[in-house]
Amino acid sequence: MADNTGKKVKVHYRGTLDDGTQFDSSYDRGEPLEFTVGAGQMIPGFDKAVVDMEVGEKRTAHLGPADAYGEPREELVVSFPVDQVPNLDQLSEGDRIFLQGPMGQPIPAVVTSITEEAVTVDANHELAGKPLNFDIELVEVGE
Repeated sequence: MADNTGKKVKVHYRGTLDDGTQFDSSYDRGEPLEFTVGAGQMIPGFDKAVVDMEVGEKRTAHLGPADAYGEPREELVVSFPVDQVPNLDQLSEGDRIFLQGPMGQPIPAVVTSITEEAVTVDANHELAGKPLNFDIELVEVGE
């Protein structure tokens, strides 16, 4: 059995939700995804699925939220007083925005509500709490 831990691999994959909705596909981009197995570059379940695959092998992996993007966290849903929100008149519910993290890094979020007093945003990953399905094909294993 292969052990790809620590090796650079290239995979093609298609990611779908349980209802069949596709959320990502390297096939559509025409380029495989390259990453180092076990280096924390991927969600845990994706790493686990690829660790013992052979080149040319195809596998389907069903990941629960714990092996994917985790469960939604309440502390990542934040409200701001409207007087602290720039460009308030240009915001709508459902808009994707970027908050600024403690080190100045951009944090993606979605506007979930706008009232006269506050704007509420959700910075959870859009796939948090969802089981994910991946069809994975191992294309190449490097050193």
